[in-house]
Amino acid sequence: MSQATAPTETPAGSRSTRSFWMFWTAETSSAIGSAVTAVAMPLAAVTLLNATPVEMGLISGAGFIAWIFFALPAGPIVQRLPLRGTLMAMDVLRGLAVLSIPVAWWLGALTVVHLMITALLLGLGNVLASVSSSTLLPTIVSPADLQARNSWLSGANSATQLGGPALGGVLVQWIGAVPTFLFDTVSYGVSALLVRLLPARRADTVDEWPPMWTLIREGWQFVVRHPAIGPLTWMITAINLICGAQLTLFPLYLVRELHVSSGLLGLLLATEGIGALIGAALATGFSRMVGTARACVLAGAAGAVGALVLPLGTGWPAYLLFAAGNIVFAGGVAIVTVNNQTYRQLASPLDLLPRVTATVRFVSLGVVPIGSLLAGVLAGTVGTRTTLIGFGIASLGIPLILLSSRIGRLRNLPDVAPTTP
Repeated sequence: MSQATAPTETPAGSRSTRSFWMFWTAETSSAIGSAVTAVAMPLAAVTLLNATPVEMGLISGAGFIAWIFFALPAGPIVQRLPLRGTLMAMDVLRGLAVLSIPVAWWLGALTVVHLMITALLLGLGNVLASVSSSTLLPTIVSPADLQARNSWLSGANSATQLGGPALGGVLVQWIGAVPTFLFDTVSYGVSALLVRLLPARRADTVDEWPPMWTLIREGWQFVVRHPAIGPLTWMITAINLICGAQLTLFPLYLVRELHVSSGLLGLLLATEGIGALIGAALATGFSRMVGTARACVLAGAAGAVGALVLPLGTGWPAYLLFAAGNIVFAGGVAIVTVNNQTYRQLASPLDLLPRVTATVRFVSLGVVPIGSLLAGVLAGTVGTRTTLIGFGIASLGIPLILLSSRIGRLRNLPDVAPTTP
């Protein structure tokens, strides 16, 4: 099998900068639209279709199913296709899927099943777009700038998670749930147009592709055998297990244990976006100061402290502890994520990077529903606060994953010979 071909152009200086900012704007545009749809879709299901709780769960779960069933094949698929074209196609797919909702409503044909199919198509598009964008970035950004650029992308993602739902709520209130979907359609259109302006990278050229399972196995083996990518993957997986539990427990804890109002609930949950934004902003400078390996260990330890603190206290001190703990936990996760993604992009050969990315995300995202289900069962048995404390204690194992590996003895993650775009 041949190695990945070089980009058709070598971005340098201002050209590389322009390419990145077009890429960043495209990613941010689609992310804002997706955040708006994340609010509009459940509201449309409830207010327009009178969806039952079970139907709501099926709509929510439909998008996540794609990560379980399509994440591993996404690597070989993306490797065989032009990256820029794949990203554009996924923007078009997701834009048309979202557009089908208002069209179906105006034709009097919108159903809960339609929303489920739309969520499934959006999930499929998200999987392929995520793997494609992570693979494309190193071809338009120099290795020296990659960590800073990943920080910018992480920060933008955090900002959209923070402000996107609020924007979605305002739009739904002003123009209604169905017309709000048009905002997301436009956002995907903007993203596709900007991606079209990026430098193209040809797909790998081979006489005959190996079977897909062989390609998937090569990506899997590279991840699990790599002395740094492997431990980093298990660390991110452990973090996502905790995050899955928090998704289930936070609303229950805030409403039933702390008795917060709806408005205060939104503000307290929004502290996660604040922490992630701070962590993304600090990631590059902090990692340079202490070293990338130590930054991951320290950020993981700080996140564990945050997870331990947030379920403590009563009354208004409990609100402050929850907000502070949530900010610290999310900030630590952001620093680990930026370093993990940057190192993976630098350490993986270009022909393996799509499959490595797909493998990492299959493993790390696959545990989210496990954490949610486990947290729900435990909360029903021992209580929400006790379960949160238990997961907080379990989070102390996050930095131990790196400390027990080769990375724990290093200042920086192992040097690699990056492929210069």
